[in-house]
Amino acid sequence: MPLTDPHDDHLPLEGSSTAAPGAGGDLGAGAPEPGATPPTSDGSDAGEPVDGLPEPEPVLPEPVRQRIVALTAAVLPGLPADEVPVPLRRVAKFAPNRRARLGGSVIAAQLTADPLFRQRVTARVLTDAGDLGAAVVEGTAPAAADPVEVAALAYLVRPRGWRELIDASGAAVRAEVDSAVVAELVREAEQRATRAEHDRAVARVEADKLRDELARVREELGQLREENRQLQRGLRETQARERRATELLATERGRAARAAADSDAELRRARARLAEAEAAAGVAKASAKEARSVDDARLWLLLETIGQAAVGLRRELALDPVDKLPADFVADAFTDAPAAAQGGPAARARDTDDPARLDQLLALPRAHLVVDGYNVTKRGFGEMSLEQQRKRLITGLGGIAAQTGDEVTVVFDGAERMHGLPPTPRGVRVLFSRKGETADELIRRLVRAEPPGRPVVVVSSDREVADGVRRHGAYPLGADSLLRRLARS
Repeated sequence: MPLTDPHDDHLPLEGSSTAAPGAGGDLGAGAPEPGATPPTSDGSDAGEPVDGLPEPEPVLPEPVRQRIVALTAAVLPGLPADEVPVPLRRVAKFAPNRRARLGGSVIAAQLTADPLFRQRVTARVLTDAGDLGAAVVEGTAPAAADPVEVAALAYLVRPRGWRELIDASGAAVRAEVDSAVVAELVREAEQRATRAEHDRAVARVEADKLRDELARVREELGQLREENRQLQRGLRETQARERRATELLATERGRAARAAADSDAELRRARARLAEAEAAAGVAKASAKEARSVDDARLWLLLETIGQAAVGLRRELALDPVDKLPADFVADAFTDAPAAAQGGPAARARDTDDPARLDQLLALPRAHLVVDGYNVTKRGFGEMSLEQQRKRLITGLGGIAAQTGDEVTVVFDGAERMHGLPPTPRGVRVLFSRKGETADELIRRLVRAEPPGRPVVVVSSDREVADGVRRHGAYPLGADSLLRRLARS
């Protein structure tokens, strides 16, 4: 169906986003852009300004404006993507029931500012409008047609005399609104008359009730007057008792004043005794502080003497710094030499299952942590492969060695060296038992190699291992204590 709206000289390029000329983007709410094409004298847009000034958009009734936005929102998704202005591309993706409600202002602004977009929308709308659209294109409006629909189509198509069509539709809409207002006023007047009649009936009933209530109130008033006389007699008696009570209160206040004076004197005496006690406590505290200073001086002198004695003993024995520890000798020789039964003192440590004990033991100077590898990994993360178990344990022990600075040795069962081990962290020694020997025996050998007096901590939940290392003076702890320590790290 051909369009009667001629091409405007100020049409924007496709895809450009021209801002709405009016505040809020409402249709017909403001003047068009400078350079816009005003309509000709017969009502159509001829593309030529009159006296150099564009004719403003008509003021649309609200139902007409809403219908224009609804028609545009309905055809918006059907337009090709390159024909949809940039501001409306996001609106076109909305759901049908949200498109006109949420994007109404943007649609209205674009219809006013972009004649080319309006022509494209008009082509789609006329296709759906059928005979009514053809009549509007010809500049006529069927008598039975909806005036709002006719005005919306006339605004979009803009045939000759389209402003008159909009004005006529607006007058029809306003007439319908006025009729509805008059009908509403009539209904309200009828309702007010009904309510007034009802109120008169209620008033008559209320008047009867009030007369009955007045008789009852008069009767109650007589009773209240009698009660008032009785209350006055009671009040006089109460006032007499109050005077007697006031006299007794004055007497008791005198006694209380004397008691308060006695209490104040006793309080002053107690404060004096407290001041004397505080002075005595200060003297005692000063004496205790002086005695403590003497004890601290004695303790410092004792420690200084022990330290100098240790330095002198090291100088006398000519002990040079060593680069190997006792466990290193065991690691070098345990595959070549048979295990030798050695005895030793059993008074170095006692068994304990307290997980916090591990941190206390690792805080001891030059502590040596020996770990039964598979006993710990199978208890803590047995669902992993052996290689993953070893890697996770060795990595965690590296963190403990870095935090505490202690010597750490982990022992695994194995007839030969395993492949695929991660790089050994600094401070961690990894040992595998030789063929025919268990990790338990190697752990006991490591414990026996340590000098008496050095704190050695063995982590294993094996009762036999714990009993064996305890006899040689080590501290046995359960695997759970180390697993919790690793989890905390």
